[in-house]
Amino acid sequence: MNSRPDPYAGLPDRVTRLEVTCERILDELRELQGEMREMRRTATADFRILFGAIIAVALGLAGVMANGFGWI
Repeated sequence: MNSRPDPYAGLPDRVTRLEVTCERILDELRELQGEMREMRRTATADFRILFGAIIAVALGLAGVMANGFGWI
């Protein structure tokens, strides 16, 4: 008669496993989003500090050059 296995056998168990796996993936993505937000905040602060330091060095070097050339 019909010797093929039922393709829907065990379907609820398989769907349950998929749902659990999807929930775990979503939890991991939420955690990663939070970490990325924190990294952006610190990167912005780090950039501002670095940019300020570069400007201070450039102005200091310009002052030393101006003094060396007798402009000041």
